[in-house]
Amino acid sequence: MPTMRDVLMARRIVAAHLPPTPSWSYPLLDEAVGRRLVVKHENAQPTGAFKVRGALNLLATLDEDIVTYSTGNHARAIAYAAREYGRHATIVMPEHAAPLKVRAVEALGAKVVLHGVNMADAEAHAQTLPGRLVSPGDEPALIAGVATLYLELFERHPDLDTLVVPVGSGTGAAAACLVAAAVAPHCRVIGVQSAAAPAAHDSWRAGACVQRGNHTRVDGLATGRGFAGPQEILRARLHDFVLVGDDEIDAARGVLARLAGTQAEGAGAAGLAAARQRPDLLGATVGVVVTGANATELELAR
Repeated sequence: MPTMRDVLMARRIVAAHLPPTPSWSYPLLDEAVGRRLVVKHENAQPTGAFKVRGALNLLATLDEDIVTYSTGNHARAIAYAAREYGRHATIVMPEHAAPLKVRAVEALGAKVVLHGVNMADAEAHAQTLPGRLVSPGDEPALIAGVATLYLELFERHPDLDTLVVPVGSGTGAAAACLVAAAVAPHCRVIGVQSAAAPAAHDSWRAGACVQRGNHTRVDGLATGRGFAGPQEILRARLHDFVLVGDDEIDAARGVLARLAGTQAEGAGAAGLAAARQRPDLLGATVGVVVTGANATELELAR
């Protein structure tokens, strides 16, 4: 598993490609939640989501063709990093993947293969293709790269006492736990996942990776199994883990749009959804990460 030394090394790599993203508070949003919220804007990344940090860090160490599988943001991150480093990337996406997300990946120069009805089908097909298979979750270098966003957040806001992090594969939450334990041990890290795709939540509760139904309409949280690497860190360091409904996530997206002028995809609003639903878990100063802005046409319509 990655260490803080890995995170500090990743920061040098990521900083060569990306500037820090902003983090600040919005009075109307604070008023709506009843405490001070610090919003970290990973929606400002060139790929529209935080995962580009991990991809840049991982591909800096590889010199071979890349194969991976994803419903969207991980795919775009790998495609972006592959273009930065002059690598060839093949991305397997489920057949129902949003057309705009497919086009965004192809526009970065990656090859998209549409296969299967869900992530499990896409993963199985990716394993048959030539190239270095990159897991969306079980890659320590991805976690170390993503952790740079939490290092930025705590350096600017050391007074955070609670951090609420959306969980799909779990790389983001694992990264948050890793950094908080090192630089802000007073801060409680809380994970949040859709109740319609609770595999990571149930894996954490069970103490072992399990498979669960994956019926959420929130692409960034749409995983049907726990990932061993992130779960190892979450079991040791995550303080709590909650589930929220897809409707509550959509409502939080509306709140961010109205009160913070921020477009978020579903996963990017999950932290706020949990903060609104479970204020009993929060301290006085709470960090939430808008992990991405890549809403589909259907999400925007809702």
